[in-house]
Amino acid sequence: MRSPFATAIAISVGLILLIGYFLPIGLLGQLPQILLNWGVSLAGVAGLVAILNLVGVHWRKARAPRDRDGYSPLFIVAFLLTFVAGLVLGPTHPVYQRVVTSIQVPIEASLMGVVAISLTYASIRLFQRRSGMMPYIFVISTIVFLLILSGLLSIGGNLPLIGGLVSFINRLPLAGARGILLGVALGSLTAGLRILMAADRPYSG
Repeated sequence: MRSPFATAIAISVGLILLIGYFLPIGLLGQLPQILLNWGVSLAGVAGLVAILNLVGVHWRKARAPRDRDGYSPLFIVAFLLTFVAGLVLGPTHPVYQRVVTSIQVPIEASLMGVVAISLTYASIRLFQRRSGMMPYIFVISTIVFLLILSGLLSIGGNLPLIGGLVSFINRLPLAGARGILLGVALGSLTAGLRILMAADRPYSG
């Protein structure tokens, strides 16, 4: 074992949190909250260190003698302006939130456009690599959901049969989202148990 001290701390903290969650009695009920507050503080410090490292990387790229990155100075200027505006105005100021939103929303829209193109390419590759009913079910379900979300079928939404069918189909993505959340929860539980049993040691480097 490369780092037994770090392994012992990780397992002890995990067991204290787990026992305190199921038996919130006396000190066991107070220790988990204290440890969680420490974890949040450490996560904030780690995020600050990561931001400073990112700025340092772009600073070195901007000052490189050869093959300078033209976007690095733009990133540094945008970061400093955003940081100073956040300190002066505050993160809850309407002007600051409007500026950040006007930048964030187009970026998210562009990302969703890239995701849509990637899914379209993946569906084409699915037809090429796999045979059977699953590729056709995937394409048909995609077209149906696109038609529903575009609002083209809202005209017949008042009809008893069509309206109920559209409402039922609209609830299907919720089931898929819950399935994804359950998968994430099970994966997180498995990862936590592996760390508690020292099968995985991501903290040892």
